[in-house]
Amino acid sequence: MIEVRALTKTYGRDGVTAVDGIDFEVPTGTILTLLGPSGCGKTTSLRCVAGLEKADAGEISLFGDIVYSAEKNIALHPSKRQVGMIFQSYAIWPHMTVYQNVAYPLKSKKMPRDEIRRRAYEAIALVNLEGMEDRPAPKLSGGQQQRVALARAIAGDPKIFLLDEPLSNLDAKLREEMRGQIRILQRKLGITSLYVTHDQVEALSISDQIAIMDHGEILELGSPRDIYLHPRGLFAANFVGLTNVMSAKWLGSVDGNQARLETGFAPILCQQDPQDNFAAGEKTIVLIRPENVELSAQPHASGVNVWQGRVISSVFLGEYIDCTISCGDTIIRARVNPFLAVEDGTEVYLHAPPERCSLIPDRAM
Repeated sequence: MIEVRALTKTYGRDGVTAVDGIDFEVPTGTILTLLGPSGCGKTTSLRCVAGLEKADAGEISLFGDIVYSAEKNIALHPSKRQVGMIFQSYAIWPHMTVYQNVAYPLKSKKMPRDEIRRRAYEAIALVNLEGMEDRPAPKLSGGQQQRVALARAIAGDPKIFLLDEPLSNLDAKLREEMRGQIRILQRKLGITSLYVTHDQVEALSISDQIAIMDHGEILELGSPRDIYLHPRGLFAANFVGLTNVMSAKWLGSVDGNQARLETGFAPILCQQDPQDNFAAGEKTIVLIRPENVELSAQPHASGVNVWQGRVISSVFLGEYIDCTISCGDTIIRARVNPFLAVEDGTEVYLHAPPERCSLIPDRAM
């Protein structure tokens, strides 16, 4: 388990805060992803866990052992933290073969030759590079080079994987392939992992938990499903995927789990967290993902959350048609079945099931 408490890191004479007193845990055998825009503090947080950066305050424990504590004046050297680092740049040696790259860190630890050979070949097999042991590193594709970096980290038998934007240098197809391979490998080995990325799809597909970061703070932490389907704030809703954001006024609740709301263009019935307490007339925000907006030529039979609009534009993107629809002065995005006949200028009816509409307080902006 990784445990981070009140971690703080500042830079420069002016004391610019990169990480602002964050707390998080990574349970044993799981992946937590730090997700956020450039400069949000995610890489600095990971480097503090690795020991490559020294924090200014807080405490870091790895499997119950304190490796950093400002209060107790503990700062364990990176080599003693039993972590395997995987970087964006691969960091493989171009003058070495695949085997030599994987074996080199083991040789530096003065391990017996047979042990080095066994560990290196096992790691190479785990990342599906058998038969390439003698190939020069520069002759490999980007994806293969990243797998060499993975094998090198695995060979060291770490307790923890730390991965810093490991796929950002790959093209889209290779990124998708490597996402799956990293996730399968992590589950197979059961290695506790901390992952850093700015790519929302990468975070959703690879993580057990996601921590949304901005300006050195963790704004939300939860499962990929909860972060995407039930964000608690506007930053997370906008950063992870596309969403329709509508200002609304709370009118009342139905059965304690649905809210009646008034928006600028129509009334809306929306899923409500029972823990949220709103006063009559309080300002709120409705969030509706484009894939949860249905289009049809006739009004939906339920009569609930049904609005009329006009298609401003429609773009065929293979997996779906991306539609922009005007409902009075309100613009709504919808992603619909690619076989649906949608033409610009068409009058359509929109329907958003209440259980697929999220509600957050206006103060959550």
